[in-house]
Amino acid sequence: MSLQVTLKAISNPVRRDILTLLKSGQLSAGEISDQFALSGATISNHLKQLKTADLIRESKYKNFIYYELNLSVFEETLLWLKGFTGETNEI
Repeated sequence: MSLQVTLKAISNPVRRDILTLLKSGQLSAGEISDQFALSGATISNHLKQLKTADLIRESKYKNFIYYELNLSVFEETLLWLKGFTGETNEI
């Protein structure tokens, strides 16, 4: 996924909050939605944006959709950002 899509996805504070929630592990869409005073449709849209940016992955189990972080995209973005500090160490 392009860096532009990644940065656009993390530019929104709600999406950043969702990512922070997912740091603790896999959560269902309902568990994520319960943490916000927003409609389910709004949360669904935010999850779609994060998924489009490949920042999260989804898996389905019975009637539930679970989300988890895709850390490889974060690592690629961090490496790109480190290029501005002169650091060349890999993560």
